[in-house]
Amino acid sequence: MSKIHLVFGGRVKDPQTLEFEDLGKIDVVGFFEDYKSAEKAWRGAAQRTVDDAEMKYVVVHLHKLLEPGLE
Repeated sequence: MSKIHLVFGGRVKDPQTLEFEDLGKIDVVGFFEDYKSAEKAWRGAAQRTVDDAEMKYVVVHLHKLLEPGLE
């Protein structure tokens, strides 16, 4: 199975959590086949919103959720 990484973000209720205010307004940056590409996309998205403490972007390792026994 190929490794799949998802990068997305949005406005959070509290900057110390991952509780998003409105799931309908999530910004999906994209899906990436390796962590290096996902991290580059994450850094770009996070940098664009660096002055807004309530905006948060994350990298999710979808392959770990889909096949938890692998790695």
